[in-house]
Amino acid sequence: MGHAVDSSAIIIAPGCVTIAEESTAWPGVTTPVSDGGLGFTFKWNMGWMHDTLAYFSRDPVHRRFHQDQITFAMLYEYSERFIMPLSHDEVVHLKGSLLSKMPGDEWQRLANLRLLLTYMFTRPGKKLIFMGTELASWAEWNHDASLDWHLRDDPARAAFSRFVARLAAVYRETPALWRDDPSWDGFAWIDVADKENSVVSFVRRAGSAHVVVLLNLTPVPRERYRLGVPVAGAYEVRLASDSSEWGGSGVSDLRSVSTEPSAFHGYPQSIEVMLPPLGALVLAPAGA
Repeated sequence: MGHAVDSSAIIIAPGCVTIAEESTAWPGVTTPVSDGGLGFTFKWNMGWMHDTLAYFSRDPVHRRFHQDQITFAMLYEYSERFIMPLSHDEVVHLKGSLLSKMPGDEWQRLANLRLLLTYMFTRPGKKLIFMGTELASWAEWNHDASLDWHLRDDPARAAFSRFVARLAAVYRETPALWRDDPSWDGFAWIDVADKENSVVSFVRRAGSAHVVVLLNLTPVPRERYRLGVPVAGAYEVRLASDSSEWGGSGVSDLRSVSTEPSAFHGYPQSIEVMLPPLGALVLAPAGA
């Protein structure tokens, strides 16, 4: 026998979301039910996670052969409303912690991890990191033990934790990094063809506001690196992942840079910067 449904018991909760932890190419997961979809608010972008971790685990000398692993996800970015997870699934069962997945010595591993998180926070899609990511532990997660809180006493880990906090603050304070996530209007590549130097650059937008993101995915500083940018004038550094404040080399003390009337990357003006090793730069028009 069927039971009548008490409509008064159905509660609509503003602000609540549903998220599908789903790893296939099943279409329409975040499409409204009224349009034939499953109606989830977000879907985990498992493909992005696997490709990105595979790329960052490579020795930087080989990354120029695999740059498509960090650009491919943009081909399907707008097929769903995605969350990018760096989840517990990737730091258990002998898969190793995020830090241990990175190549190089300890300094390079921490630099790679700062670079990975900056890339994650500046590309489209919402962010999900697993608890303890800010501690940069060597050990993978153990459900029978607490997190490695003692690592906060290590100056390198304390600097890394401050970096994660600053990265999150920059993200929160910069609508261009999140407001237009579901639209191509919010993102544009500047250059993904510089595979030889393993440098990737793109623009994030929110209306007339924008930021420019540069990623140097090798430990080799790139002096006098030229990049086309959307507007003429001065650009300020909003975040430099290689700053000595975060445990980086501090090889570049760039605070601002002015454009030159030299056309590049399809823009009528360009800038010339020092790209730090295994470093990311987030630039915004001065005063914006």
